[in-house]
Amino acid sequence: MADKEISFRGKEGCEDVDEKSSTGIKVQAMQFSYEIDSPLFVEFNLEIGSGSRCLLVGANGSGKTTLLKILAGKHMVGGRDVVRVLNSSAFHDTHLVCSGDLAYLGGSWSKTVSSAGEVALQGDFSAEHMIFGVEGTDPERRDRLIDLLDIDLQWRMHKVSDGQRRRVQICMGLLHPFKVLLLDEVTVDLDVVARMDLLDFLKEECDQRGATIVYATHIFDGLETWATHLAYIQDGELRKSEKLSEVDELKHCANLLSVVETWLRAETKLEKKKKKKNPILPPSNTQKNVSPFGSSPFSSSRHMAYYR
Repeated sequence: MADKEISFRGKEGCEDVDEKSSTGIKVQAMQFSYEIDSPLFVEFNLEIGSGSRCLLVGANGSGKTTLLKILAGKHMVGGRDVVRVLNSSAFHDTHLVCSGDLAYLGGSWSKTVSSAGEVALQGDFSAEHMIFGVEGTDPERRDRLIDLLDIDLQWRMHKVSDGQRRRVQICMGLLHPFKVLLLDEVTVDLDVVARMDLLDFLKEECDQRGATIVYATHIFDGLETWATHLAYIQDGELRKSEKLSEVDELKHCANLLSVVETWLRAETKLEKKKKKKNPILPPSNTQKNVSPFGSSPFSSSRHMAYYR
């Protein structure tokens, strides 16, 4: 299957599935590694309840993006019950994506979007062509998002700025009323007004519809009152997972940026100490880079990254 960072689908062609009760996200004893790499996640557990707005924080390379892609069903892990989203297997039960219940926003705009007719995202076509190409949408919701994100339908996608292009991507990703939304740094190109308006809209989606959002970001302005929960990952290990109001450090310092900065600086100091104690030796010619998971179903490869 072709590698795609962003994919939106209408409801046409999806199997009919009985409605199941929503229980948010549950990850139990998950193990995951890329083909020749050391394991990224080992016995990883995480639970996020319905209606939560969970911030996913951590240093670059800590595993945030990989975790979001696993939750989105884009990477396979062993066992149908290891990663559950809305009481279903995130990877095996394709109705989650087809129904629009599970939405993922992340990646670049250099790929193609299936619902828009497999066209290059920076080609000479209009924002209207992109947005109205998503099938099975509510016109009232679509109009509200266009207005909220201040999108000019006549924008030519090969001429607009990165921020304007990102607004179109976000609009398309939110057209279907999701039950679980996974956001991977999608607000980085937005200006302050667009970002705050979007966060207000997402908060409303959780408060009024009970939707669940996991948001990985390095921009913390205004998130102290927006988020309900926080999950902190360090080198594939879940270090914190609790209500934002119960994070001890935030009780003494109300600034989320300062708290996360302290955690990450402590990480950096620890890594430097480890490198001094255990200098990396060059591999011998006889050594091979072998995954500790071998050929088990818990190992994955970059060729097994499925993008729906």
